[in-house]
Amino acid sequence: MTTGVDSERPGAGASGGSEAFPDDGEASRDAFEVFRDDWGIPHLRAADARALARAQGYVTALDRAWQLETERHRLLGTSASCLGAEAVDWDRFVRRARLADTARRCFGRLAPETAAWVGAYVDGVNDGLAEGASRAPEFAAVGCAPGRWEPWTPLGVWLSTHILFAGFPTKLWREEVAHRLGEDRMTLFATDGPGTAGSNGWLLSGGRTASGAPLLAGDPHRFIEAPGVYQQIRLACPEFDVVGLAVPGIPGIAHFGHTGGVAWAITNAMADYQDLYREQLRRTPEGGVEALGPEGWYRAHAHTETIEVAGADPETVEVIETDRGPVIIGGPDGDSGGDRGGGSGDDRVGGPGGASGCDQGGGPDADASAEGPRAISLRHPPRVTGELGFDVLPALLRARTVADLDTALDRWVEPVNVVLAADTAGGTLHRVAGHVPVRPDVNRLRVVPAEDPAYAWREGEAAPLPRTGAASPGGIAVMANERGLAAPLGVEFAPPHRARRIRELLGARTDWSPAAMAAVHTDTRLASSRPLLSLLARAPGLGPAAERLRDRLLRWDRHMDADSTDATLYARLRTDVVHRLAGHPALKGVTSADDPWRSAAYPALFHPWLAAVPRIGYALESLLTVGLLPYEDRLAVVAASTEAVAAAAEETPPGPWGELHRLSSWQALPDLVPDEETRPGLAGDHDCVLSTSGVPGVTDLFARGPAARYVWDLARREDSRWVVPFGASGVPGSAHHRDQTPLWARGALVPVVTDWDLLHPTTRHPEENPAMTAAEAATAGPAVPVLRAAVHEQKVEGFGTVRLVPVDPSADVDLLHGWVTEERARFWGMGDHTREQVREVYEFVGSLPTHHAYLALRDGVPAALFQTYEPDADPVGECYDVRPGDFGIHLLIAPAEGGEAVKGYTDALLTAFIGFVFRDPARLRVVVEPDARNGKALARMVRVGFELGPEIVKPEKTARLAFLTREAALRLV
Repeated sequence: MTTGVDSERPGAGASGGSEAFPDDGEASRDAFEVFRDDWGIPHLRAADARALARAQGYVTALDRAWQLETERHRLLGTSASCLGAEAVDWDRFVRRARLADTARRCFGRLAPETAAWVGAYVDGVNDGLAEGASRAPEFAAVGCAPGRWEPWTPLGVWLSTHILFAGFPTKLWREEVAHRLGEDRMTLFATDGPGTAGSNGWLLSGGRTASGAPLLAGDPHRFIEAPGVYQQIRLACPEFDVVGLAVPGIPGIAHFGHTGGVAWAITNAMADYQDLYREQLRRTPEGGVEALGPEGWYRAHAHTETIEVAGADPETVEVIETDRGPVIIGGPDGDSGGDRGGGSGDDRVGGPGGASGCDQGGGPDADASAEGPRAISLRHPPRVTGELGFDVLPALLRARTVADLDTALDRWVEPVNVVLAADTAGGTLHRVAGHVPVRPDVNRLRVVPAEDPAYAWREGEAAPLPRTGAASPGGIAVMANERGLAAPLGVEFAPPHRARRIRELLGARTDWSPAAMAAVHTDTRLASSRPLLSLLARAPGLGPAAERLRDRLLRWDRHMDADSTDATLYARLRTDVVHRLAGHPALKGVTSADDPWRSAAYPALFHPWLAAVPRIGYALESLLTVGLLPYEDRLAVVAASTEAVAAAAEETPPGPWGELHRLSSWQALPDLVPDEETRPGLAGDHDCVLSTSGVPGVTDLFARGPAARYVWDLARREDSRWVVPFGASGVPGSAHHRDQTPLWARGALVPVVTDWDLLHPTTRHPEENPAMTAAEAATAGPAVPVLRAAVHEQKVEGFGTVRLVPVDPSADVDLLHGWVTEERARFWGMGDHTREQVREVYEFVGSLPTHHAYLALRDGVPAALFQTYEPDADPVGECYDVRPGDFGIHLLIAPAEGGEAVKGYTDALLTAFIGFVFRDPARLRVVVEPDARNGKALARMVRVGFELGPEIVKPEKTARLAFLTREAALRLV
């Protein structure tokens, strides 16, 4: 009928700017001020709310241009035009779901003042995109230029970000389970499964805090994306002054904010508010489409669009919409929508859910259900009502009390959230916010017939939203996606373990402070291990090795700590049990060759929700408890797994959990950043408070976890804290691209700065040299150390920012030769080396995969030479018994500037070096080997916590070994 996305755009090709804010060039930028703190976090100040919205859009475009472009393509269904064939599955879905058209509808229903405010944000984005894109290497990598944002684009970004948030594809899984295992088994696997988003949040009343005022804290759990899904920001104008976590591409602060008077936070309510209808469609003689409704056959909307694919031929997609909603699966011709198989594997193009266990052997089965899902439509509130809730966003910024916030949230639509809030007057709030339609309960469970009026929504009605007193009599309120406040609105909820553990931890004291909250954020106790360990305790007939394994795991403290080898053994046992359950005859109907993910009846985009092994892994606790398998069979499964894991452990002893449990973040172009910078190893697990969620039975890598952490202090906002997984900047190699990663990995938080005098005024970028563009940096080349990408960056209080950058032997030879040939460096052993010999030494070091040399920069100035090595790959390894986790370092401090030593200089640098070394949980002990005659160095080592070891004789010197354990090191940082 029509071709291309632009065919659905009113006035396609016209300017996307708001009429209220015409593009007046540099003058418009002067209407606001941009400040940044030491972490590059933007603090914006403007004369009014609209100018501030424009500032927010502008700064976001500077910091996150590639991310914004990625989101724009995602909502339009044009990702494949840049990213290639792997993005076609997502493009096909969003076009069939008509997300862009829904965004336009919802924008048209905004209050005029909200539309102007959103338009101002869009104008700011368009102002800054070209400049931001010039700094982002991804555009050149894919050969794309940034496109222009339309006034409704932010609404589309919100829709595309949250369309899979409520997990409607789980209804497809339940339908398959009912068909294959029986109707009574439909909810057998009900739990917090793949593709669902969750969070922790808690509120302490003043009676439980050191200040006497409430504290609000938590962490949203989402797929970890780089750049991050949350943007730390401050928005200030005469009407309001708010700090919080914004969503790039969305004006204001939606989920987590502190206005000074009131603070709020949300978690996913786990409500069900999206329905799937089984449609009967037929093709008319002239090529149109008819659908069967309660009153008979009628003409459905249908048109075709073209998906441009980089490096491949274009593909067409037929877009059909019935009275229930857009058809997202199948069509009148009986296919699943033209999907080619393969696909992204989660709700992001090429996303982390691709690891969700879709390679389990066997062959395809196109007959997914009794008749096959010939066509399925999606019905969700924004498409039906034309309301997305954006009128709430400016009202949140203006809120001063929980009453203001409560009133604003009455108009919230999607996603449906549980909200906690507190204000400085002592008011508190605990409620559900969002739109849940009124319809039969069965709609929440499964796909329902479109032609039967019994399954229709009750027009104009919404389910009542639960609320309660914010805090229990003990002064504690917790929200962790459990079956609690929102229970009447959903089907599947998270197990109660996180919520119970948070309450237990908070109830242990009454003097909580923002700094103390890290102990809650990072708790690693895994309560869901109980059923498996209980069966293990009773497993019969174990051999000697299996008995030793059983005894070891029963003594385990059940904490999934990064340095725990017991945690690794438990994870191995869990994985083996999952796979043995998948092979049990009781589950044969949904496993192996019969696994629903193999069905050609569903688009590949939905396969992660249909894969049996991840479902078994997430539901393991209930599957080992309920009566699906006889008790004797469960014991036999656990016994067999224990024997297998014990035998493997005898051959390959387990390493620390953090070696296996590493971050696997989603990036549109994942190859731009080396793995070592993007895959830190962490503690935690799916059901821990530190919810770093792998896919049990499939992978120990985790793709979902804390997308941010926050603590809002109602006594003093400046004592609040926050952190994100990467940094304020989305530009690879920039100073603030990944500077928060080490803090995030160890559970530390960044102070929220509210004093304008402590911020740095800037007109352009968050970099130390704000005028340096990507093109200028490329021209300058790597000769200047400050322009090199840092492998580690850490702010040391009272000292400055320390960055570690790789040594360039040719560019740095003069600097290094000057340092190593000074008398003060006599113990370095290179005092007689020529410039050429120094260069050759560091070229050789750079050629080794086990040895590395870095320059340490203090606020951009070279301050030290720092070298690392693997002891078992170095001659020193022949002089002592190397332990697993040993990591060697050498350190040469630069001459003091002006010839005057700075007190505490070396200790401050050591703080940063220790932070770099121990951010990898596989490193358990630092080894140093200073010259035995260097009494000053040895005394310094002892002072900071090293334990002296024996002297060793090497060809070039007699050295004294010294060791710093992880436990001793973490007391220093």
